[in-house]
Amino acid sequence: MANGHTITIERDGRRVRAVHGDQVLAETDRALALRETGCPVRYYIPAQDVRLDLLTPSDTHTYCPFKGTASYWSLPDAADLVWSYPDPKPDVAQIKDHLCFYDVEVAQVP
Repeated sequence: MANGHTITIERDGRRVRAVHGDQVLAETDRALALRETGCPVRYYIPAQDVRLDLLTPSDTHTYCPFKGTASYWSLPDAADLVWSYPDPKPDVAQIKDHLCFYDVEVAQVP
């Protein structure tokens, strides 16, 4: 990546759970751990392991020069809590069809 900015993505075999309040939104042992310069580790969870029925698509979109354009989803009490890159840049193609949770407890379950 440019100017010393790096992104690494690796499969994380541990069980990862995204929780909001007392509601489990996702649970998987197929998460991808994305490490990006200057950012905390983010866990990208396969869409099949996310409770998409609880989420509402948002009109929000943001652009990252390294990953592409992100789309967001919300809960009734938490706007833009979840995002994904429907058409990620080639260097991060693995995160396609994966969702990432913002401001939720992501617990590594033994």
